[in-house]
Amino acid sequence: MKKCHYLSLFVLLVHLDLLTIQPVKAAGKKVVLQNPADYLSLSYYLNSCPEAEGIIQQKVGAWIQKDSTLAASIIRLHFHDCAVRGCDASILLNSKGSERSSYVSSTLRGFQLIDEIKAALEKKCPKTVSCADILTAAARDATVFAGGPFWEVPFGRKDGRISFAKEAELVPQGHENVTALIEFFNAKGLNVLDLVTLSGAHTIGRCTCSTILNRLYNFNGTRKPDPSLNFSYLYLLRKRCKRPTDLVFLDAITPKTFDTVFYTNLKRKVGLLTTDQELYSDPRTVPFVEAMATQPFLFQNQFIVSMTNLGNVQVLTGNAGEVRVNCNYVN
Repeated sequence: MKKCHYLSLFVLLVHLDLLTIQPVKAAGKKVVLQNPADYLSLSYYLNSCPEAEGIIQQKVGAWIQKDSTLAASIIRLHFHDCAVRGCDASILLNSKGSERSSYVSSTLRGFQLIDEIKAALEKKCPKTVSCADILTAAARDATVFAGGPFWEVPFGRKDGRISFAKEAELVPQGHENVTALIEFFNAKGLNVLDLVTLSGAHTIGRCTCSTILNRLYNFNGTRKPDPSLNFSYLYLLRKRCKRPTDLVFLDAITPKTFDTVFYTNLKRKVGLLTTDQELYSDPRTVPFVEAMATQPFLFQNQFIVSMTNLGNVQVLTGNAGEVRVNCNYVN
């Protein structure tokens, strides 16, 4: 009965969340635009650069074929971009004092891929496709190549001109409690369901051991390991984390498969990051973890919704921002 309650609650919220996605504007109907994301359109590049999505998809696929770990990196890069000033490609700006120069951004990857895509698009459609749109579409394609769902990406984002290293430090680093995470997501217009769903991207990808060493040896200054860690998993992590720079999979069971085992792991106390494991200890998030662990199709469908919501966070449209010629620098 308890599981039925969780499922009913989850389906209701999925339905409500689906209503938040902006539909394609119907011809002949007057629509009152509420926020910048309303100006995004599935047909934005239909005339100006019809091959844009195809070029992005081809480049992303080629790189992931050579290095499958890049899929998770591109999704993470997209999140780090949207989580600071919104999805404005500010994370791509390569200058002293920018988000990209921050210590917390030192493990981000995928910049060269974005540069290659941008160069190809500039050759095909000069000064047309923004870096913000490229990164958003690349995250979608990376998800698909990793075995995740496909969704339509609305375009029209402009690139920002501002990027501060200090702001990059505001992005969750894996140590926060659930309350802090919920507050951070709410500030971006995202809800608890988005939090749990987007955390599910950790079904693939890796993490440096430096992020979790406190859980293994000195959790919250106790000089003891995190009690929420499965003992066998603790032993495994200690064995693999010989150096802070060593890498461990975010999903210890099916690290290269885009599935819901990530949520099952949390139920078994095999969540790598504190922020992940705590999702199964807070009453605000537990029902969603339970539902997604047992209903893969719900995770797949909600991942589409939540990634769309993420891609619409604080976007710049119209005369705001610019279309960079080089993603590393403002025009």
